[in-house]
Amino acid sequence: MTIPGATQTYATELAGLWTGLSRALSDLDALAARPEQRLADLDAGATLGRLRYVLHTAGELTLGIAPPEGSERAHGELAFALANARDATAVIADLLEEGGIEAIQPVLHEWRGTLFAVRLARTRAAVPAIESATREASSPLPPPAAALSAITLIVLGAATFAGGTLLHRWPLWTIGLLLLTVGCAFSAQRR
Repeated sequence: MTIPGATQTYATELAGLWTGLSRALSDLDALAARPEQRLADLDAGATLGRLRYVLHTAGELTLGIAPPEGSERAHGELAFALANARDATAVIADLLEEGGIEAIQPVLHEWRGTLFAVRLARTRAAVPAIESATREASSPLPPPAAALSAITLIVLGAATFAGGTLLHRWPLWTIGLLLLTVGCAFSAQRR
């Protein structure tokens, strides 16, 4: 069982980590959104180096934070996302130094993805472990049966939707969409 004080301490430590990281992520997002304008400066390499160091420091701090019971996986995802964003930023800096803006184009979307992954992992880590334990306890079905039910509804919904679309029968594809929605909601409820 998770101790409420441990969850509160964890939330406070994550908030402190995010305070120092949010500005750097905003700067990185701005650079990734318009690299032609923002990375064309002579000091772009120094800027990327500074921001990469912020990501590195945040990753190190994350490793020093003890997550409450039930949040270990989400916390590990946050540490992994920070390391990936740091490494991708280093690749961008190296490519920019070697070949200019044109050289970063093939990996630009990957870099943006790693920056988004940090925000997503932070959101997942911020969900209190108590909520996940409450959700698990509230399901009337055991986990394998719930997963099987969700998968069955999703597959049945997809097949009904596809059949209704191919046959041009809107009631069928409506039912298919309804089954898909219920299956996805049921699946999300189990997480």
